[in-house]
Amino acid sequence: MTISVAWDVEPRPLADSDVQAAARAAADHGGQPELELAIVFVDEDFLCGLHQRFLDDPSPTDVLSFDLGQGPGPEGEVYVSVDRAREVSTARSTSLQRELALYVVHGVLHLCGFDDQSDGDREAMRAAERSVLQSLGYADEPSGEHEWR
Repeated sequence: MTISVAWDVEPRPLADSDVQAAARAAADHGGQPELELAIVFVDEDFLCGLHQRFLDDPSPTDVLSFDLGQGPGPEGEVYVSVDRAREVSTARSTSLQRELALYVVHGVLHLCGFDDQSDGDREAMRAAERSVLQSLGYADEPSGEHEWR
């Protein structure tokens, strides 16, 4: 399993090794332990642009995952908004590191086939997120579930 990490923002609030551990744990949990991934941390403007371009939705979002299939290079890309994580972690009184790890886990779980559109799928996704984050040593969120955008 190869996991590349790129930061298009500074400072880097999470060590690359922690990002790789979160991605690896999510891929393992999702039954895709050999998944080749690129995790990219970007600002809100960049992620809004991707959201508009690929989903025809210009609104802010937390994380976007792209399944790149069986071609050369990574099989999946996960783009994470550091600005959104900073805003949400402050509002929810959680650490920025935990919020970023959550976004990585969420994005990788999507690449493993998890979805969150229906109530049942959303429940399974949340349970998987909690399990993976707990395995990494992150405490449960103090004020309930994260509301995804």
